[in-house]
Amino acid sequence: MALDKTQKRLKIKRRVRKNIFGTAERPRLSVYRSNKEIYAQIIDDTKGVTLVSSSSRDKEISGKGTKTEVSSLVGKKVAELALSAGINTVIFDRNGFLYHGRIKALADGAREGGLNF
Repeated sequence: MALDKTQKRLKIKRRVRKNIFGTAERPRLSVYRSNKEIYAQIIDDTKGVTLVSSSSRDKEISGKGTKTEVSSLVGKKVAELALSAGINTVIFDRNGFLYHGRIKALADGAREGGLNF
């Protein structure tokens, strides 16, 4: 029986997350994309704590253009919040999504904002 789209993404996510682990020195930038929204959070996996988060549902970001443009703004916002919290480098966790389109736009926006990964 063939896997549906969600099952395939979760299989890729499990395979990638075997090797990715966020520490206090280098936390994990996790991205989730739904059909309408995009969410990004920086996580310290050793403590199990979300340090910084941003999404397309934030008031200053929502309705500012196309979904790709909004994704770039979310990346810049999460980078700005991370730098103010003293976080410079992260590990990028694409969560099983292809590195293309909105995911790539968010990563590029975070890089423009000053994050290194």
